Parts: sequence; C-alpha cells; structure tokens
Amino acid sequence: MLDSSKSTLGVISAEPEPIKLDWPSTALLIIDMQRDFMEPGGFGETLGNDVSQLARAVKPIGTVLTAARDTGMLVIHTREGHLPDLSDAPPAKVERGAPSLRIGDPGPMGRILIRGEAGHDIIPELYPLDSEIVIDKPGKGAFYATELSDVLEKYGIENLLVCGVTTEVCVNTTVREANDRGYRCVVMSDGCASYFPEFHEMGLKMIKAQGGIFGWVATSAAVLEAMKVSTTQGYCHEHIDGDDRQV
Repeated sequence: MLDSSKSTLGVISAEPEPIKLDWPSTALLIIDMQRDFMEPGGFGETLGNDVSQLARAVKPIGTVLTAARDTGMLVIHTREGHLPDLSDAPPAKVERGAPSLRIGDPGPMGRILIRGEAGHDIIPELYPLDSEIVIDKPGKGAFYATELSDVLEKYGIENLLVCGVTTEVCVNTTVREANDRGYRCVVMSDGCASYFPEFHEMGLKMIKAQGGIFGWVATSAAVLEAMKVSTTQGYCHEHIDGDDRQV
C-alpha cells in the first residue's frame, strides 16, 4: 500500500517544460510493439519499410517497463489487428497502396495483422506479464473501438507515459485522442520510432509545439530519474495487487 506520509509526485524534465506527475494516477502505455511491425515478413515490411528502423525503441522501452513493474505502476500494451473475417477492417485500409501482402494474407508469421496470429503478438523483449492489460485495437488510435477509456477510469488514471510505434501514426493518434479526453501525456522520445526518421522528429515536434498542445516529450532517462527519486522517497504504487488485468 501507498505510504501517505511519502511523496507520490515526480517531476519529469520534459519539453516544452518540466511536468509534475502523481504516480498512482499514472500508467505506462506501450503502443503496438508487435512482430508484424517490428520484424521481417510482417505488415510493416509488406509496405516497403525498413523494419530495423524501429529497433532503437526497444531498449528504452524495456528499461522504463522494468521500472514500472518494480513500482507496481499500471502497464497497458496495445496491439493493432483485425478479426479473422476482417469484419472490423475497412476496405479503405485493406485496399490502400500496393503492398506485397495485404492485411489478412498469409505471411511468414501467419495471416498479416490478424488477431491470434504469431505476427500480431508483441515482441518477446517486451512481452506482457499475465497481470498486465493488453488492448486489441482495430484502428490506429488506442481509444477507437476499444475498452481503453473504461480501463483508465477503473484505475483512476489521469496521466499516461506513452511509447511505442510508430511515432507519427499510432503514437500520435493515441496521444491526440487522449488529449481530447483530458489525459496528460508524456511521450518518450527515444521510446518511440518510425520507419522514417524525419517523421519521428516531426511527430515529436507536433506533440510539444505551442506550449505542449498535445502533451510533453521526455527521454526515457528523464522518466527513469523522476521515478527513481520518487522511489527513494518511498513511493510504492497502490493499484490492486494480484488482480487479473488482462482484458
């Protein structure tokens, strides 16, 4: 349980300015670190992308994920993908462009971007614990057609530490959705990545522009330092221990 005599606040050195977070009302949101996006033969590569560009985000995410687990912070993973019958995949999404394989086609890791297939799952380095929440989403934003809003309300979450792929697509879309719903988002600059480095940089600039129009941007090291200071002061998360957070 949380010791009420200890501080539960952490100050993250961020852009456009430092941000103070209350840790018990903060969750780590890891966006779409799936094999279909991260590994050869998956959806990302079928679109003609160099999937190795995304590998740079894995270690920073892993360090923050370990710290979040150590403090008992709520951890939420998302996976983009579709039902086997593609009933939740709009034709405009399935038919766009000229990829080598389309959503639903057989690939090296099973049907491309289909729930339950190997490629749809999260990479081993960041694999969820049984106690962590996994949100399956059919769109780019994590709030669209999912139970994410209900989960955040259930656990009293007001702040989100956001990371994952890709910076300009699913991360940016989710942060914008969260901002409209009143959540304060801190995006980890080195915990996100894009197939296009210039899109990654511009995606982060969009978030922190105009005084943080969509949120704050910080390095994983800055997040870890803020968590370390709070832990030294006696912070311990009070979310329900041992409950099954899979949804």
